[in-house]
Amino acid sequence: MKPKIIITREVFDDVIDYLKQYCEVDDNQADAPYTADALAAKLADRDGVMCALTDRIDAALIARCPQLKAVANIAVGYNNIDVPACSARGIKVTNTPGVLDDSTADLAFALMLSTARRITEVESYIRNSEWTGWRLKQWLGVDVHHATLGIIGMGRIGQAIARRARGFDMKVIYHNRKRVAPEIEQRVNASYASMDDLLAQADFIILQMPYSPETHHLIDAKALAKMKPTAILINSTRGGVVDDKALVAALKNGVIRAAGLDVFEGEPKLDPGFLELKNVVLVPHIGSSTEATRRAMAMTAAKNLVAALTGQKPPNWVNP
Repeated sequence: MKPKIIITREVFDDVIDYLKQYCEVDDNQADAPYTADALAAKLADRDGVMCALTDRIDAALIARCPQLKAVANIAVGYNNIDVPACSARGIKVTNTPGVLDDSTADLAFALMLSTARRITEVESYIRNSEWTGWRLKQWLGVDVHHATLGIIGMGRIGQAIARRARGFDMKVIYHNRKRVAPEIEQRVNASYASMDDLLAQADFIILQMPYSPETHHLIDAKALAKMKPTAILINSTRGGVVDDKALVAALKNGVIRAAGLDVFEGEPKLDPGFLELKNVVLVPHIGSSTEATRRAMAMTAAKNLVAALTGQKPPNWVNP
């Protein structure tokens, strides 16, 4: 008998076709998000779930799903999943690292360039038919080339961002929970710095670390006050790493120059203060959102789930 699974959100047809070779599949191509109760009811007699980062797989839900054996997250981060609770029940948890590194790094760089050169502001200016002609001091931005880039979190995506910075002749410094190997520093042309030194020296700061209780509000009012008043902050990692209320105040009061944000606390809701500011670029959590990357993420999750439910070792096993 094939294991029974559900897919919590819309995915590509070829991913469903692949899963149907090995599993009984209940898909959600209508893409209507499940409530916690609806998801628990769906999972009550299921062996596996392929979920999105918007699905909360917590201890309360797990307790209502006696047959659940595997949770395959379509994301690198898995703070939406209570991994210890899964481990206690012998439920395998998987994620999708590697396949989205370059796309996410591209988006971080796009945010940095857009914020530095005020792209969203000037596009609005043109769309509103306000442009009347060229002027020397019109819409002055700041240079990215030869600036100092501070990367907080030097994992795979952080390293991909650092590699891109070389093309702009940027000086790259980084802070990480643990200093990376010297050969990695040399390969990406980055130097280790303490958190305080990075905040004080960087012209641009890109956040790229997982969200956890330890990184909650890592960038708060105190951290923002340590930055240059000309600094630009980019959050392309997870909401909650930045204290959004503190950031709104910092942007409003000139504590830092600007920010580019792909993620927010409590998303899809966001602090309404951001909408009142012109010195912030806002995009809706699209770091990995290219067709090729999202296809690869979904198929990676599918292969993880099949392996977990057919007695194999999943390629991306979070809690082996």
